[in-house]
Amino acid sequence: MGTASSLVNPASGEVIEDTYGGGEACEIPVEVKPKARLLRGSLRRVGASRPGGLIGASFKSTASVQELECVAEYERLKKEYEIFRVSKNNEVASMVKKEAKLDRENKRLRAELQALQKTYQKILREKESALEAKYQAMERAATFEHDRDKVKRQFKIFRETKENEIQDLLRAKRELEAKLQRLQAQGIQVFDPEESDSDDNCTDVTATGAQSEYWNGGALGSEPSMGSMMQLQQSFRGPEFAHSSIDVEGPFANINRDDWDAALASLLQVTPLFSHSLWSNTVRCFIISTDETQPEVDILVRNYSPKLQRVCETMGYFFQVVNFSVENERPLKDVRKWEIEKSSLVILLLHLTLPGFLLEDCEEAFLRNPEEKPQLIYHRKEDGRVSSVSVQQLIERITYMNKAKMIDHIGGVEEGAYEIYNCVEKIIKQDILGCEMTELEGKELDSKEESTAPEEEVFGDVLWDAHDEQEQMEAFQQASNSACELGFEKYFERLNDLVTAPAPIPPLLVSGGPGSGKSLLLSKWIQLQQRHSPNTLILYHFVGRPMSTSSESALIIKRLTLKLMQHSWLVSPLTLDPAKLLEEFPRWLEKLSARHQGSIIIVIDSIDQIQQAEKHMKWLIDPLPVNVRVIVSVNVETCPQAWRLWPTLHLDPLNSKDVKSLISAECNSANVKLTKEQEKKLERHCRSAATCNALYVTLLGKIIAHVGSTGNIDKTLEQCFQCQDTVSLYRLVLRSIQQSLQSDKEKGLLREILCVISVSHNGVSESELMELYPQLSSAVLASLVHSLHKMCLLTYGCGLLKFQHLQAWELVRLEYMEEGENTISAYRQKLVEYFTMQLSRDRVTWRSADELPWLFQQQSDKQKLRKCLLNLFVSQNLYKRGHFAELLSYWQLVGKDKSSMAAEYFDSLKEYEKSCEGEESMICLADLYETLGRFLKDLGLLSQAVAPLQRSLEIRETALDPDHPRVAQSLHQLAGVYVQWKKFGNAEQLYKQALEISESAYGAEHPRVARELDALATLYQKQNKYEQAEQLRKKSFKIRQKAARRKGSLCGFALLRQRALQLEELTLGKDTPDNARTLNELGVLYYLQNNLETAELFLKRSLEMRERVLGPNHPDCAQSLNNLAALYNEKKHYDKAEELYEKALDIRRRALAPDHPSLAYTVKHLAVLYKRMGKLDKAVPLYELAVEIRQKSFGPKHPSVATALVNLAVLYCQMKKQVEALPLYERALKIYEDSFGHMHPRVGETLKNLAVLSYEGGDFEKAAALYKRAMEIKEAETVLICGKATSRHSSSGDTFSLKSALSPHSFLEHGQR
Repeated sequence: MGTASSLVNPASGEVIEDTYGGGEACEIPVEVKPKARLLRGSLRRVGASRPGGLIGASFKSTASVQELECVAEYERLKKEYEIFRVSKNNEVASMVKKEAKLDRENKRLRAELQALQKTYQKILREKESALEAKYQAMERAATFEHDRDKVKRQFKIFRETKENEIQDLLRAKRELEAKLQRLQAQGIQVFDPEESDSDDNCTDVTATGAQSEYWNGGALGSEPSMGSMMQLQQSFRGPEFAHSSIDVEGPFANINRDDWDAALASLLQVTPLFSHSLWSNTVRCFIISTDETQPEVDILVRNYSPKLQRVCETMGYFFQVVNFSVENERPLKDVRKWEIEKSSLVILLLHLTLPGFLLEDCEEAFLRNPEEKPQLIYHRKEDGRVSSVSVQQLIERITYMNKAKMIDHIGGVEEGAYEIYNCVEKIIKQDILGCEMTELEGKELDSKEESTAPEEEVFGDVLWDAHDEQEQMEAFQQASNSACELGFEKYFERLNDLVTAPAPIPPLLVSGGPGSGKSLLLSKWIQLQQRHSPNTLILYHFVGRPMSTSSESALIIKRLTLKLMQHSWLVSPLTLDPAKLLEEFPRWLEKLSARHQGSIIIVIDSIDQIQQAEKHMKWLIDPLPVNVRVIVSVNVETCPQAWRLWPTLHLDPLNSKDVKSLISAECNSANVKLTKEQEKKLERHCRSAATCNALYVTLLGKIIAHVGSTGNIDKTLEQCFQCQDTVSLYRLVLRSIQQSLQSDKEKGLLREILCVISVSHNGVSESELMELYPQLSSAVLASLVHSLHKMCLLTYGCGLLKFQHLQAWELVRLEYMEEGENTISAYRQKLVEYFTMQLSRDRVTWRSADELPWLFQQQSDKQKLRKCLLNLFVSQNLYKRGHFAELLSYWQLVGKDKSSMAAEYFDSLKEYEKSCEGEESMICLADLYETLGRFLKDLGLLSQAVAPLQRSLEIRETALDPDHPRVAQSLHQLAGVYVQWKKFGNAEQLYKQALEISESAYGAEHPRVARELDALATLYQKQNKYEQAEQLRKKSFKIRQKAARRKGSLCGFALLRQRALQLEELTLGKDTPDNARTLNELGVLYYLQNNLETAELFLKRSLEMRERVLGPNHPDCAQSLNNLAALYNEKKHYDKAEELYEKALDIRRRALAPDHPSLAYTVKHLAVLYKRMGKLDKAVPLYELAVEIRQKSFGPKHPSVATALVNLAVLYCQMKKQVEALPLYERALKIYEDSFGHMHPRVGETLKNLAVLSYEGGDFEKAAALYKRAMEIKEAETVLICGKATSRHSSSGDTFSLKSALSPHSFLEHGQR
């Protein structure tokens, strides 16, 4: 064996090289087998030489040979293995090198691919940018050409007009000269007008083309001036080119948006004066009956109460009947009085006698009725029997005051109950819910279906939830319901500093422990701002319990966005997609801030209760517009870490003085007086952070006041001192209420009520509790709720019972739900069964739509949740109230995407359509199809949204009439889809059809016609048809302003008219400064509604009351004088107005500082009046004084100073003093450019005025240049209105602005204490 590389010579052991292999030389052992003969010979020789050792030597030799063979074989194998190993190692090394080389090549190719991709993306972006720049350049070029042609045409027309006028004047001059010569030739003496001393030849002070007011689209001096009310008016048309983008006519031509906002804010600021009955979402009927009339009550409750409940449910209200049986009357005096105060309607049922203990209730309800609530007296008579003297006297006293409706019934009990039902139904519909207006409108249309317009009509296509808004109003009222200020003055100063601080500034963080008074502080400060800065727009949101509707981020952003839209006077489609809504909110904020005359303050209380607040409120960290301030409150423990870097206002624990005043206030309300020793004990106890916060001390005071008249105060204090936090103090309150209950049944009902409320989504109404627990009587429920409300456990919100504070909610969880999730699930299941039963009876109310899906979500029952969502009326209710994000989140939990969700809704609608018979059901089906189409459009599924909208259109055209208003509604919605789909031709045709139907059905000046005009204008704007769009917007704007007088509010506050009447009723008491202020506000409201006669009555009453209470030289009297003067100015009684203005100015000059805004306000009005009366010499010093006041107030470079300068320049132009006017205009222009930038509308208006001034001075080139700049600004402003321009509103950049309405001829001031 061996290799072919080398051999070894066995004789010499030399290595023999292989001439062929060329391999490496090595020694290889060679196996040589000895022949047997030789071996035997050798063995013999050895044996002969060594006797006796033959055999041993032979075996030894054999072994040695075998060992040699093994060793040789081993060595050979070892060499072969080494060779194999080396060879494989070489192969592995070679493969590793190849792998490294391939890896390097792969990396190089990847890098090249990435570079190519980046280059491609860059080229693609450059291409898109180039195309966009090209289109923008083409658009600018077209705009410039249009502008140039427009200027050329205008100058050509102007030149030709002037040349024709000159020719006419020359011709007239020649004719007059010829006539004069003829007269002189006849010897007739001609009178020379130049030598006359008469005033008959005086010409008008305003020459053609002369500069007039600053602009005719807004009040002089109506710039954003940190909430000041120094708004100088105008009364003359502006120069030729200084026209407004919107000309306004009609009853509100003398009202601008900010005056309406100020009046509305001033009216709403007195809402804490209202009782619960004016704000409650529950129609409460309090029944006072005797034993004789109890049968009527039983029939009314059993047979007719469900019908009244359905009537109220259709309007979004609850219905509750409260009736105390005769045996329960005496011990529940406080409860009955509280129920009378809360009631919406009081019904008294009498027969022959009246027990004496009921007389007090009757007097409280019928004779002491300061709010003029509806009242009804049912008197059952019998032939031959006469009622008692007490009954007759009571009826006589009530009828003498003429405050109640009477039913004199002779007959059976059943008929009497039916008469009561008919009268109560009429009172609820007309007097309480205010349905009479809609019924009249329905009669005019001769259509029952149109008698109640859908809620979204107020805001066009915007979906609005009145319940959410009312909940916030009630939350604000409850938060501010405290008589003690708790030393908040130092915090008020810090909050005021935030408003006046220079921008940009991050949100202010108001922090403190639970119950430290953050909500009270913010609500009190909001009231102060509304009172002293009526031009400041304040948007607030009070977040309630976690997981409630008020804590849902999407609904918060939607509500705030709708508020911005209201105050913008813009009614445009609003996306409901949460992500897009979060992007649009800052844009709306910038859009409003650019045109709002004053600061905008956003206040969000308990923002940390919002789930994932940092994610959903990320707009807080973005730069805000210069006049926007944000204030949020958080608990110290739950504040997000990223927000802790913001400026923080931390609420300190109450000091001993505040603790004492708070407890004393509670004790005084119950006529309880503490001893010195008890006060010292309380002072020692309330020293830690947990025991001296506002909620703890308030609760402590209520406990002392509750037991003070009947119990042992010292014993109660000892129990309270053992409670070291608010939750433990609430536990003591709850146990004391339990001990006061008479039976175990009532204690069990108390537990059930609290547990059901704690596991619900937003709370539970009293009527729902009565249905959940049939054994619960109205008297027992009223008593329990009274105790819980009095001790700050429960409160009302939108007609629902809910916990007043989070600590009360935590207590119920700890006290009654110790078993945890099992107990919670049991109570949730009870609510599920109740609302499911409602659905089975076809009672789909906003409550079942709110609660049932949420309960299924909490139970993680996807199958039942899906079934609930496929109830088309539940989904319709959620969507129409704007709960789009909530509906979407439910479907995401079920695991359905958008397409599958749409498919399931289609299938459900097809199944429902099979069961539809009759006109009413088909109309309902059309509504469902329309809702589905709108829902799919908001989801972005445009192609799938067309089919249901077309089906809705087909059904309405067939079931109703092709010209029915609901057909116009379908056309409008279908056109909206086509607009989003960029199919403008189809959309335009549909919009025009909808417009034609609406004009035919409602008339040319109905808000629905305005909606179609707005939609068409927006469509034309998208097609760059700016002139057509502007004409439609002007027409729509005029319609909306005329409709505003009937609606009572351009914002859509449906309750404003009712609250005005309630305010009027509140002022029938004795003379007080508050009543005088309320009278003043009512006068302002009637003035804004163009009801000048009624406004004059209220303003005169306010002036007379103020002069009696405050004295004739008080500043408030000056306010009333100023408002009356403004009213006379409006009625063109200029002499009366002048006298009153001069009196007001005299009072304010003596009582106020020289730079006070109210003084400037009167100076402005009197100056404008002098100018209107032609007393220009008297007006000049007042205008100059206005400039001085503004310079002192805001500095020489503030925009308000520029406005005052323009006012003075206008006056000089009217006096033919163009030389004095020119430097004033130039200085104003410089201030506007420095303050707002070169593209602001005010700069453009001033440039127009300067252009006219230069043109009249003969400098045509300068006039053309100035006018060209002004038109560039106007075109940019037009683009901004359409939403096509990016907002430039920032802390340092240019600011766009738009005046939306003409200024008033005279403004009224609003209440200032």
